[in-house]
Amino acid sequence: MKKSKKSIFTTTLLAIVVLSALLSLAGCSKGSASGPAITVGSKDFTESLVLAEIYAKALEDNGFSVKREFNISGQGPHEALLKGSIDLYPEYTGTALTVILKEPALFDAKEVYDKVAAEYKDKFKLDLLDQANINDSQGLVITKKASDQYGIKTISDLQKNADKIRYASNGSFDQREDGLIGLKKVYGEFNFKSSKVYDDGIKYQVLKNDEADLAVAYTTEGSLVDPQFVVLDDDKHLWPPYYVAPVVRENVIKDSPKVATILNAVSAKLDNPTIIKLNAAVDIDKKEYEEVAGDYFETIKADVKAAADK
Repeated sequence: MKKSKKSIFTTTLLAIVVLSALLSLAGCSKGSASGPAITVGSKDFTESLVLAEIYAKALEDNGFSVKREFNISGQGPHEALLKGSIDLYPEYTGTALTVILKEPALFDAKEVYDKVAAEYKDKFKLDLLDQANINDSQGLVITKKASDQYGIKTISDLQKNADKIRYASNGSFDQREDGLIGLKKVYGEFNFKSSKVYDDGIKYQVLKNDEADLAVAYTTEGSLVDPQFVVLDDDKHLWPPYYVAPVVRENVIKDSPKVATILNAVSAKLDNPTIIKLNAAVDIDKKEYEEVAGDYFETIKADVKAAADK
């Protein structure tokens, strides 16, 4: 029995609609025309969330479809990368060296970066992209008042003037090889005027209230945005460098070299003063990390785009 022209037309139209829908779904699963979909991961603290979101926005702005798998605890991001459930995340070179690779600490930033990059490539087929000028390392923070009064800018200065300084300890730091024990081995004895243990969460309030002059810190904490605090220079290099660098699965870069160009362009814009301000916006001003990262990305968007389009 012959089909009518109307029936043939209806069947053909339906086939076209179905085919278009299938092609659309296939396109969604593979990402945009610029490259495959990229899954960005992060660790479970403010700085990592902010950085991961900035990198994600940069990729989206340059034509990539991005999925986010944030707030992964511990060394979960590295494991997720090896399994292929994420494609990249921001890591710290010191963590990569000592925790992931289980190598002894090194103290030259370039030496750490080069070793991690080579071993990640060889052992894991992962690419370590350019490191940003963000070093989230262990540190000591002193009030600007005490710094100016006693001329304390470095940990060596602190050791010489320790008898004038009230130290706010967090307790555990004093018992650690990479804490006060290590400081004494490298710099000499610290005969503080006084030493009292406080909860780490209130250390900056303790300093502001003039209850102490010195506390233990990490060098990119949001509270350091306040000019009344000064991070002392570790002039004898007790602590290894912890610079931020995106780690990306090797096949992602092979398939889409532009990914490296985009992320490197973002990293080139980042430094400690910048990330301290961004951390402060989330932790102190209580803004959402997505908003903070988005606002910051708008300030570098044109430069990243220019680099990507070269």
